[in-house]
Amino acid sequence: MASYSRAPGQYRLMPTRLQERMPDGTTRCNLCLWRCRIKHGQRGFCQAHVNRGGTLYNLSYGILSSIGVGPIEDKPVKHFRPGTQVMSVGSYGCSFRCGGCHNLEISWGVTALDDLARGESTAAYVTPVRLVEAARRHGVDGIAFTYSEPAVWLEYVMDVSEAAHEAGLYTVFVSNSFVTDEALALLEGRVDVLCSDIKSLSDAFYRRICGKAHVDEVLASIEHAHRLGIHVETRTNVIPTLNDDPEMLQGIARWIHDHLGAESPWHITRFFPAYKLDHLPATPADVLWRAHDLARAVGLRNVYVYDDKGCDCAQENRPIADWLSEDPAVLHRIKKCSASCCGEDGVLLKKYERLD
Repeated sequence: MASYSRAPGQYRLMPTRLQERMPDGTTRCNLCLWRCRIKHGQRGFCQAHVNRGGTLYNLSYGILSSIGVGPIEDKPVKHFRPGTQVMSVGSYGCSFRCGGCHNLEISWGVTALDDLARGESTAAYVTPVRLVEAARRHGVDGIAFTYSEPAVWLEYVMDVSEAAHEAGLYTVFVSNSFVTDEALALLEGRVDVLCSDIKSLSDAFYRRICGKAHVDEVLASIEHAHRLGIHVETRTNVIPTLNDDPEMLQGIARWIHDHLGAESPWHITRFFPAYKLDHLPATPADVLWRAHDLARAVGLRNVYVYDDKGCDCAQENRPIADWLSEDPAVLHRIKKCSASCCGEDGVLLKKYERLD
């Protein structure tokens, strides 16, 4: 029986697919490279996985923050099924805390995930089968996991991907690639496309702007996905004074050329002020085109510049109920875990542990 067919008909906590009990009594989550060691009652950095009695559970399985439909080129993906339409879906939670994030309420999802932990959430719960049915009803060719970091939603991504493939739909994984090899192995054969950020070649940038990461870890994950046969396209959002050094940008292009191939697409996007980086200007167009020319000079053949759009945002999406053709009152009724096993100490509000 396909795993998606066993998805619960109503919201409940779902066991985390990659977890490991440790000698010190914590349980380690092996979805992303934080590898959080979480105690009973705690959540990991992403806020989406909780420890109940030594077992990790995904809070956000089947919980949707946004749905949108548009061309695959908007992800941005240009060399896989060009001209087709994709249904983009997102949940809540992220393995980064980017200072320039345009999707804070969705990507970080702190309020939404706190509400789920309390049993007070009115977010939409949609089974994999219902989501694929909606995608087919709207005539799209694929489903993209985006808006938030899909690695922290992996259990649902896997189940939706299986159902999507059975229905003849492709899948796209829009990610920061701060993911483990174990997680990538679970995506092999389930995800068709990885659209990944390469934010910088500087560890200092990742630590200052994103919260944590080593560049080599991110690049290794991207290359590993490529070796697994997943179609990979990369993206860099160029931020004035922070990652706009021409030599560094050319270095990104050279890495793509040498590790993913001369034909591998690189998407260069414009930064727009937001959140902690709202004091910076939007990226000048000439900086983007200079990066384009430097990339072509090292032999990268498919380089694309976006001087009018910086991110794959969900701020102007239609309500989820519109896409599902369901009564909003039913779709957004309060969600409590149907397993009813948490007891009085089930309010899981302890924040993530920092592992610096």
